[in-house]
Amino acid sequence: MAFDFKKEYKEFYMSKSVPEIVTVPKANYIAVRGMGDPNQEGGAYQSAVSILYAVAYTLKMSYKTEIRLPEFVTKKDFDWAVEEAARKKKLDCSLAEFLTIEEGLCVQIMHIGPFDHEPSTVALMDQYIAENGYANDMNETRLHHEIYLSDARKVAPEKQKTVIRHPIRTQ
Repeated sequence: MAFDFKKEYKEFYMSKSVPEIVTVPKANYIAVRGMGDPNQEGGAYQSAVSILYAVAYTLKMSYKTEIRLPEFVTKKDFDWAVEEAARKKKLDCSLAEFLTIEEGLCVQIMHIGPFDHEPSTVALMDQYIAENGYANDMNETRLHHEIYLSDARKVAPEKQKTVIRHPIRTQ
């Protein structure tokens, strides 16, 4: 049975539809860096999602979780999964990275709907941050994160669930 982060760490993955403050501990992730329009057919974003899910499935994880790795998955396991996924799926998975991130103090919110509607959700987060004495703390090491609770390749855009998380600091 796959490790289900939504059940084990509800405070980080079953976010409310209003902003909330959380302190996210250090964890390992499968990541693909880059930028791209999530709606562009065959674009960089869709390619990255294919790589993430190929490696995650190879590690026998549930697609219903963010692509965070359970503590028992090592870098060696990850490297094997990248090679195996590339071989089985005939997909270049070399962009997949094993990252250890300690997100720390963050604001997060559950966004329900298409990616194109995320700016209004982020605006709610920014307003909440300002009203509660915090400031955005995005920089080269503390980044915007999106945690996909729905597989965008299979779920209608209006039903997609994404946790949006931004690092913050006190003012």
